[in-house]
Amino acid sequence: MPSLSSTKFYHPTTLAQIKMKHFLQENDFSPEEIKEVFTQAFDYKANRKQRPTNDLSGQTWGMLFHKKSTRTRVSFEVGINELGGSSLALDQASTQIGRGESIADTMQVLSRFLDGLIIRTHGHELIEEFASYSTIPVVNALTDFLHPCQIFADCMTILETSCRSQNPFTELQGKKVTFFGDTQCNMANSWILAGSLFGLQVCLSGPREFAPSEEIKAYLAKHNLESTWEHQPDREIAAQGSDYLYTDVWVSMGCEEEEKQRKQIMAPYQVNEELLSLAKPEALFMHCMPTHPGEEVAEAVLSSPQSIIFDQAENRLHMQKAILQQLNQH
Repeated sequence: MPSLSSTKFYHPTTLAQIKMKHFLQENDFSPEEIKEVFTQAFDYKANRKQRPTNDLSGQTWGMLFHKKSTRTRVSFEVGINELGGSSLALDQASTQIGRGESIADTMQVLSRFLDGLIIRTHGHELIEEFASYSTIPVVNALTDFLHPCQIFADCMTILETSCRSQNPFTELQGKKVTFFGDTQCNMANSWILAGSLFGLQVCLSGPREFAPSEEIKAYLAKHNLESTWEHQPDREIAAQGSDYLYTDVWVSMGCEEEEKQRKQIMAPYQVNEELLSLAKPEALFMHCMPTHPGEEVAEAVLSSPQSIIFDQAENRLHMQKAILQQLNQH
């Protein structure tokens, strides 16, 4: 048993002095780290039969999910296992968080037990608060503001479908990704951020009432990131010259009370065969899933050879493994 003198006690006032690497937003990694992550993700994919590795050997990573999940949860659990670690599923209902225990106390306790924590929650400020009290890496598995693991996996998918190298900074430059529908959602925000990082031409096409928020504009300004996006309410103009057409559900988790209104106002922005025909002949269709055929996307597009949605889903596994491996080096 360790002596009291060898046990680390962190007072809240000293937590800010602890330099801990987290992945809460895409630009938390340096350009060099991002290149390493992408290279590692492709390596994990090419050599998946050689598993498990020992990259997280003996480690336990917690998974605290406040929102339902299929791809995110399964890909993280499988990925941790393939890296030689083990995962522990947590949720608000089965922990003391659901009974009012503070994030500060919760995170300082979990930091003593776990080697890392993956969080899928609502407000981005919540995951930032968790990270502020954490002495272990915290990973953003989705907030209402950003979905960085998904966007890195999507960029990996673009690289493997149409690029010559695995470097997102050189190969994604100038490619046009057009996002249709709710352009205030977390995926739209993450595409805006990815555009700034990689030089993508990001076009967001949706109702003016759902134009990108001031929050993402302020985020770019705060971090001195160049804006490479435009909002184009005219769907036909937006589709022209696109390399990739992207959409997401019209009714995000937490917006169910607005379902009828959202479906009505966003109906013109469905990605269908007509819209796809306006893009480049070799254009591909992307969706982070789950899909709602007949709503944000037509069944004919989902089942077409131009749909790469299952490649995107698979690449979540490889990319997230690379993200965890990168964090484990710090």
